[in-house]
Amino acid sequence: MKTDWLEKLCLYFPNKVAMKEAETGRALTYQEFQNCASRLANVFTNELGLKRGDRVAILAENSLEHFILFFVAQKTGLVVAPLNYRLAAREIDDLLSDCEPSLVVVQEKFEPLVAQSAFKPRHVWKLADLEREGYDQKTCRSEFSARELDEDDPLFILYTSGTTGAPKGALYSHKMLFWNSVNTSFRIDLTSEDRTLTFLPLFHTGGLNVVATPFLHRGAFVTLVKKFDAELVTRLLEEEAITIFMGVPTTLKMMAESSAFQTISVKTVRFAMVGGEPMPLPLIETWHEKGVWIRQGFGMTEVGPNLFSLHQDDAVRKIGSIGMPNFYVDARVVDDDGNDVKRGEVGELIFKGPVVTKGYWKNPEATKAAFKDGWFYTGDLVRQDEEGYFYVVDRKKSMFISGGENVYPAEIEKVLYKHSAVAEVAVIGVPDEKWGEVGKACVVLKPGASASAEELKAFCLERLAKYKVPKHFEFYEALPKNDAGKINKKVLLQQRRSL
Repeated sequence: MKTDWLEKLCLYFPNKVAMKEAETGRALTYQEFQNCASRLANVFTNELGLKRGDRVAILAENSLEHFILFFVAQKTGLVVAPLNYRLAAREIDDLLSDCEPSLVVVQEKFEPLVAQSAFKPRHVWKLADLEREGYDQKTCRSEFSARELDEDDPLFILYTSGTTGAPKGALYSHKMLFWNSVNTSFRIDLTSEDRTLTFLPLFHTGGLNVVATPFLHRGAFVTLVKKFDAELVTRLLEEEAITIFMGVPTTLKMMAESSAFQTISVKTVRFAMVGGEPMPLPLIETWHEKGVWIRQGFGMTEVGPNLFSLHQDDAVRKIGSIGMPNFYVDARVVDDDGNDVKRGEVGELIFKGPVVTKGYWKNPEATKAAFKDGWFYTGDLVRQDEEGYFYVVDRKKSMFISGGENVYPAEIEKVLYKHSAVAEVAVIGVPDEKWGEVGKACVVLKPGASASAEELKAFCLERLAKYKVPKHFEFYEALPKNDAGKINKKVLLQQRRSL
């Protein structure tokens, strides 16, 4: 099958602006996207020798180039791996060594992260090189015959940290992309006249696939923000006549606290989609009073990502709910034996359907562990009420979300155990006014050893992305243990509100 969206979009909306960068004003119509992607498809395949299945990694802040590469991949069968530029050099090295890209595109400010990696790709382009070969040639027609691809071929490798701390690359296929767009269009009544604002990072499926790719599929308009700035994105709601946008509670809170929030008109905005974690009622009411309805949802990298949606009319009546499943996805709530639980009972959320990943890149063990009888097991505990609305009861094991970023304590603990003074450590998420949750490291030092909170924090900053580094460090004589002698995080979590 051909997976090339641009070929048809150029028949319908050739001269319509598809995407614009807010900070730079750079923009591309659908025809210009076609020109850029076709030219680069020729360069990559004919001059660089890239072939179907080869990986192209990009390490950069949000840019038009991410989506040019996306369209190139649709034409060629290349696989795009957007990498998190917030990571430390050692973490970037792990990802590059894992996905083994034939080409790495890197923004100049992040070149040292790539240079320090032990993995050496065949080709390294600066982001400016890609701009010169693509965007700068946007008015030049170029022909490229899109390849026949399989719908299960991967389009993206999207990295999400596992509960063990090791990165896992979820394979996001052309089929997943299409059915996610269909599901999204059904649930939010998306049309080609809609206009959105994308400010979440494109190395997450939330930035790529919650609204951006469905909007492009429908021939709609996307304003792209390189890096979240509350004042800027709030002003853009009015300046770009935005109709729908997506954020996490932390970003909507920062927007509501901006000076621009008091003066802008939001008459064009139909609603805001919110994911990542439940949005507090006072914040919902703040946006409702402004005239923007809140539409809570739920998604994940490996499935969807748009899986559940709570209609804006139920935002207050069903506070805390993620709503009901989207059209083309099957969802069940099961017990430990895989049997459906009764409504009102807590069970594990599992999925089946065309929006489910085929597995993890080069990780058969993780793939096998995630599936049973064709169903994807999320590890999330949920319940349904009498009306069929779903509620998340607990997250995957001990994971917490800080400013919309998933943080896995095992990864942080693994780093802290490398410190010579640390005997025991447990990391938990604790409430934070700005970020929703932040990390708290509960530390036991070795006899006779000494280390301050500042020293341990600096140790982490050298080895982890800043958002993963615990904000709080508390020292213990001993950590609570369960009957099996393992650290009892339940006890620590019960104490967390003492901060």
